[in-house]
Amino acid sequence: MWFLDIIYYVIPFIILLAILVFVHEFGHFIVARMLSVKVSAFSIGFGKELWGREDKHGTRWKISVIPLGGYCQFLGDGDASSSTTEALKTLSEDEKKHTFVYQSPFRKLLIALAGPGFNYLLAILIYFSFFAMFGKFNIPPVIGEVMPDSAAQAVGLQKGDRILSINGHDIIEFSDISREVMMATDHKVFLTLQRGDEVLSYDVVLTELDKPLKDETTKKQYMLGVRSLGSVEISKEKLSPVDAMVESLKEVYDVTATTLRGVGQMIAGKRSSSDVGGILRIAEMSGDISKTHNLTDFVLFLALLSINLGLINLFPIPLLDGGHILICLLEMVTGREIKEKAKEYLFKAGFLLLLALMVFATWNDVVHLIGRFFNS
Repeated sequence: MWFLDIIYYVIPFIILLAILVFVHEFGHFIVARMLSVKVSAFSIGFGKELWGREDKHGTRWKISVIPLGGYCQFLGDGDASSSTTEALKTLSEDEKKHTFVYQSPFRKLLIALAGPGFNYLLAILIYFSFFAMFGKFNIPPVIGEVMPDSAAQAVGLQKGDRILSINGHDIIEFSDISREVMMATDHKVFLTLQRGDEVLSYDVVLTELDKPLKDETTKKQYMLGVRSLGSVEISKEKLSPVDAMVESLKEVYDVTATTLRGVGQMIAGKRSSSDVGGILRIAEMSGDISKTHNLTDFVLFLALLSINLGLINLFPIPLLDGGHILICLLEMVTGREIKEKAKEYLFKAGFLLLLALMVFATWNDVVHLIGRFFNS
């Protein structure tokens, strides 16, 4: 029913995005406030205001009609990208002290870093809470079942084999297998495993299999073709607060490193650009998770997206935080302020690049959803 689809896909997606955007923009907001920079508007969403109120500091807090992002606008900004306007000239000298534009490069750098930093902080807190409350759940990389007509069956992998490494990367738990297989751009992997007292090595050519999705449909995907021993093999390891923090930092590092590896492979032409997803893909994934009614999966997905949002915003693209960070660093190194005209051209170029990426990602999402519809 269409009503259930709205509940499962639209509402969780809006909640997810609102949390991510709020945390990101609140990072900019709180650091700006600490540095006495006045925030004119704090918006969740773009476009026409649906709800708003003004606090005692003159900040307009609002929810806008298009829930696909948000912004923190500072005194004197021409728009949400912190571009300047002629209105700056009308400000008094005292008011200029509280604008973003007239801050030193170092103070601008702190404000720009705060958004991505708070996204990473959210992910760390989620992982820390998970590990501190429930301990470390480790599903060992031991094969419980070899799928028929799979690459694993073709090379003779057996139940009970413990996979030690794939393409030179250590395999600690079962989920590492999927990650390393996914990162194999040529659909080939070199793995080592332990069988009894023997350590064996195999060159494996991956095969396409039907991967079951959470909505009971399937999709074709290159896989090794093994399943774990099951939940009875999950080992729960109690963690102290210090150990929980260490594990959370390691998890954040692993997600960041894997994402950067994937981006690097795309740039080098070793990975298909069809893996680039956008808003629709996030909505699909959040909806699939919401259908399972598993709050833990939803919260962990939130942590994963928060890392990715923080990382993407650190890319040195004009209009993103990374673009502001790069400009600040250049000004700090050279001791000169980049001319406003040059910044304007940079921001326009960044806007066109981001628009192109959004269109491309949306096209990939549409193709993906069409394929999923016809395969269902």
